[in-house]
Amino acid sequence: MNLRDENVLREMNLYPLWVRKNGPAQIDQPSVEVPQVIEAQPVVNIAPVEAVRNVETNIEPAAGWSELKAQVKDCTACKLRAGCTQTVFGVGDEHADWLFVGEGPGADEDERGEPFVGQAGKLLDNMLASIKLKRGDNVYIANIVKCRPPENRTPNAEEVATCLPYLKQQIALIKPKLIVALGKTAATSLLGKDATLGSLRGALHDFDGTPLLVTYHPAYLLRSPAEKAKAWQDLCMAVKQVQ
Repeated sequence: MNLRDENVLREMNLYPLWVRKNGPAQIDQPSVEVPQVIEAQPVVNIAPVEAVRNVETNIEPAAGWSELKAQVKDCTACKLRAGCTQTVFGVGDEHADWLFVGEGPGADEDERGEPFVGQAGKLLDNMLASIKLKRGDNVYIANIVKCRPPENRTPNAEEVATCLPYLKQQIALIKPKLIVALGKTAATSLLGKDATLGSLRGALHDFDGTPLLVTYHPAYLLRSPAEKAKAWQDLCMAVKQVQ
């Protein structure tokens, strides 16, 4: 193992490497010893949340990336736009196999116009590196809402419903092999169910025909580093799905 890989594992609270009593357990990618991996479960279809579904939106479908980016940049469909510096569209490979979806922009993201660029972004980059991925290379990163909510609060149902059509169009254009929902807001907004994150982890869900896996938001992992081992299990499960 080289020094960079060791540093990534330290950042993920996974170093020294975990080894099972009966010998090391490995996955093909990355080739490191791992804690017990949750095996993929059958796809779970979840009923929509009426509070989100019943919000009407006037957003028209875009013809392609250029038109969609212009729509998002000029969007004033909800009150969030008036309180932020700029919209945060998303970033990465527009034909990626992997799509990571967070909740919404924070202060750093609002300033720079790119998702996950603060401390949570640094941790996300390390999470990607732990499974041999990197930002922009077969990876796309986006959020449920494109504008920063005031004081970084959780976006409400109306705001989610208004902005979700943009993310759906991004998903349709990217055609990812897997969506990774980072945190409860991303998971429940995409799956349409008010459920705990713990109850959604450990299974593959379905979002309009695309497999979706749920894990912790990097910001939560910064506050609760002991949960990083569970996030690692989720990432291992994700690797098995995409392989």
